Amino acid sequence: MATENATTCAHQKTKMMEYKNMVKRGLALCGLLSLLSCGGHKPQFVGKPLLKHDSVQQTGYDTTKLSALSQFIKDSSRTTGMVVLYDGKVLFEYGDVSQVSYLASCRKSILSMLYGKHITNGTIDLNETIGNLGIEEDDGLLPIEKQATVDHIITARSGVFHLPANGGYDTRNVKTRGSVKPGSYFLYNNWDFNVGGAILEQYTGQSVYKELQEQLAIPLGFEDWNLKNQKKKWNKRKSRYAAYHIYVSPRDLAKMGQLMLNKGKWNDEQLIPKSWVDQSTSMVTPVDTVNARNGWTHNDMPQLSYGYMWWLLESFKDNADYEGAFSATGWGGQFLTVIPKRKLVIAHMTKMDKLSLWGFHYKGVSDLTYWKIVDRLMQSQTTK
Repeated sequence: MATENATTCAHQKTKMMEYKNMVKRGLALCGLLSLLSCGGHKPQFVGKPLLKHDSVQQTGYDTTKLSALSQFIKDSSRTTGMVVLYDGKVLFEYGDVSQVSYLASCRKSILSMLYGKHITNGTIDLNETIGNLGIEEDDGLLPIEKQATVDHIITARSGVFHLPANGGYDTRNVKTRGSVKPGSYFLYNNWDFNVGGAILEQYTGQSVYKELQEQLAIPLGFEDWNLKNQKKKWNKRKSRYAAYHIYVSPRDLAKMGQLMLNKGKWNDEQLIPKSWVDQSTSMVTPVDTVNARNGWTHNDMPQLSYGYMWWLLESFKDNADYEGAFSATGWGGQFLTVIPKRKLVIAHMTKMDKLSLWGFHYKGVSDLTYWKIVDRLMQSQTTK
């Protein structure tokens, strides 16, 4: 009888644990659905459409190959919107380019853009320590962690191995807190990036989203922007600093890429200092370190280094035309790639609302698939 009661009790505990896990999964799904459901508000203002090439043939691209590219995207990916600009005008479009969606980690590269003018005019001091700025956590930051500078924060080299408010960071290479000197160790940790957003807000006195609107959305003539679509993700049990998630459309994302290709200039106005465009897209963390952190080899493609919240293409299929190229990359298929030698900007997105209820795994577009798309695009140009 005692054995029977013990078995029943154990069975009840197992059922209760299963129920609790089911509730947790349900709450997590609701939270994720809430996070990904932003983007429903209509455009806040009338923007300015991108110009289109009158003739694709005159650009040196093969229309047959571009058609084949569209078919490849349809057959091989879950791309929902893609815009390619060549020499400042639309060369190629796929899907709904006006659909507003979650940018994932591409937000970090946009934050880098927003830092530019404030660094140049002296509002932001890259050498200031986070300790002096009052950056702190409820469980406390160590004295050595408080020595990290703003520069270390926005190059992912702070040495602060604190949990961020959101996931999607490199958990494999986290070290013991206080074990490294700030600036000496690269770790793709969302704590750094979230604090980077908080630092911008502290220095400027307004939100990341207001900065984005004033610095980029209005002067670039975004067509699908609305401040109400923007939403931070908080988890104060983990960290005081929220993730500043950004929601834009492919065609508005493409405009930001064109601004970077233009070295920060738009319609004769220098929106981002050229010096910052050059500095932010210059290597800080080399390929070998990036490969080591990710378990990649020199046979993997492309070979990437890291700058100020931009991924830099050091080599790709031994094609010299990729020299100087850089990219923003986000979970599930969000990309913004600039290839200066080809005068190309590629904005690629997937609508982040298609979830598999069994395991909650989103089937977006992998990095490998995206770079196959880019490679086919490059091969579509027959004359330069």
